[in-house]
Amino acid sequence: MSDIAVPRPVSQLLALPGLDHLARLALASPFLVSGIVKLLDFSGATAEMAGLGLEPASLFAGAVVATQLGGSLLFLTRRWCWLGAGMLAVFTAIATLLAHPFWAFEGADRGRQTATFFEHAAIVGGLAVAALLVNRRAGRS
Repeated sequence: MSDIAVPRPVSQLLALPGLDHLARLALASPFLVSGIVKLLDFSGATAEMAGLGLEPASLFAGAVVATQLGGSLLFLTRRWCWLGAGMLAVFTAIATLLAHPFWAFEGADRGRQTATFFEHAAIVGGLAVAALLVNRRAGRS
């Protein structure tokens, strides 16, 4: 029981059937879109990996596509949401450290990189919260 009063319209909105799926789809959408784009332009994905110094670049590109698409699909299920969330969170943490090292920049670039770094940290938090909520709901049914 919570001592926080949620306004009735908000409570009704949050209780809408399928809203949890829609919210998880929104959270998974950057990974789905990125995975599809990389799959359709695999040479571009390979070049991106090489640009980050990851070799063999094609192996890393394949792993990224598999993680983004597979993790997203698992995240959208109830049974395996926790696994998909974990895959996408670990991927995001590693990718963020590699691609957005704000501490290595100066001036305005440092500000942009810092904002992007923490936006990605928020996505990791959102994945964790979604998995927690799905797990809590599964425990009640």
